[in-house]
Order: sequence, then C-alpha cells, then structure tokens
Amino acid sequence: MCNEAFEGRPFAEICQAVRAAGYTGLEIAPFTLAENPVEIPASARREYRDIMVSEGLAFAGLHWLMVSPKGLHVTAPDRALRERSWQHIRGLIDLCADLGPAGVMVFGSPQQRRSSGGLTPAEATRHFIDGLAGVAPHAATRQATVLVEALPAGQCDVVQTLAEAVAIVREIASPFVETMFDVHNAIDEEAPHAVLVDRYFDHIRHIHVNELDGRHCGAGDYDYQPLFEVLGRRRYAGWISLEAFDFTPGGERMANESLRRLESEIAKQPI
Repeated sequence: MCNEAFEGRPFAEICQAVRAAGYTGLEIAPFTLAENPVEIPASARREYRDIMVSEGLAFAGLHWLMVSPKGLHVTAPDRALRERSWQHIRGLIDLCADLGPAGVMVFGSPQQRRSSGGLTPAEATRHFIDGLAGVAPHAATRQATVLVEALPAGQCDVVQTLAEAVAIVREIASPFVETMFDVHNAIDEEAPHAVLVDRYFDHIRHIHVNELDGRHCGAGDYDYQPLFEVLGRRRYAGWISLEAFDFTPGGERMANESLRRLESEIAKQPI
C-alpha cells in the first residue's frame, strides 16, 4: 500500500497501520518524505529502512516521482531543464536503492513529462525515451527498476497506452526499464484490462489496484477476477499495490476495506 493515503502522519505510525491491516509491503511517494527527496541524508534513509523492517514491511518502491521539488520537467524544450530533471531521477534511483533492495520506480508524473513549450507529443516522447535510456545504466548499477506508466489522455499526451510503454521498453532494451499496470490509469484502453496484462506480461513488473474512478478497492464495482486470473495463470511474482487517488475515507479505512475486498476476490481464484 502507498503511504500517501496517511497524509501527514509520522512514518512509523503509517507503517504500523499498514502492517496491522495485513499488508506486507509499503510503496512510498518521495515528496511525502521531503521537499527535495534526493537530499534526504543517509542517516534518515537508514532510519526509514529500519522502521519498515521493524514493522515487518518490505519496501516495494516509489511513485509520484516528480511532485517536488517544483519546476522540473523531463521533456521540456530547454535542454538544461531536462538535464536537471533527469538528474533528479538519478537521485531518486539512489533513494530507491537505499530504502530497500529490488525496488521499483513508477514513472507517472503527467505534468512533468507532457509536451510543453511548443513541442509536439512525438518530440516530447523522444525526449522521454532518450532520458530513460540515459538513466538506465545507473538504475542497473543500483538494481532499481524504472517503470514507464501509461497515462490516460486526460492526464498526459506522452505515453498513453500500455502498447506505447512496451514499445519504449523494448527500444531501450534494459532489464531495469520496464512497465507496469494501473487499473485507474488504463481507463482509456480499448482492450479489456486482463487481455492487455496477458499480452504484455513479460514487461509488467508492478500492479496498481484501485477503482476505475480512482477510489480505493471495494468503493466501486471493478471486476478484479479477470485480472487476477491472468496474474495467477502467468505466475506473477511482483507486487499488487493499493494506489488510490481519493483519500477522503482515511488511511485505515482504505487499507482495511481494500485488502478485505482483494482477499475475497483472490479466494475465488482456482488453486
């Protein structure tokens, strides 16, 4: 589960609540840790890591990579701004590796990757691909996997489908640049979600579950059965992570209601 649902609460308290609900992993939005997360000192990184371990949680990875500091943009026409922004990603790769082994980094961040400054979406996408290729060796060195997240048209005009994300992954051809699947952010996809996950399974390293409208699992009527059937049949070994966008119900309620719904759906799957 993502820590962001427990807005503003102490990190140890969040970990306790997540573990008490029954989760085994924590996903972190780096802006919740610091205004400039790449500047978090080594001592604090060790403390965050130790807290997760002490509470019985594994570190799953990072998402919302570019919320802060403000002003970054990885596809902007300004080369200096792009370079500064990709340096931020390199710093987050280090943070991810320091927080736990084999973490993933979900690269959504629609406002910081969409076309701007008169660039076409195709030109912005090329900047995005070139930047990802540039950080791939560092990701490999630190054993942190950057995941290209497809986003719906209402959020972003750079990488809008899982097919586009996989094409980028294949072009870069690094085992540390892959993709992921998010229920809510796949709302514009034409193929059924389970079909998409089956089709591109070899490049999917992470799953975000939520409702189509972004609420927590169980707040709507999304049918998880087809998705879980594919994941079970294909022997998916990555995380299934709760990533809700509406925090109104509060962290504990979201955590418990979501996990109970997911457990009930998983229990329906054939052994």
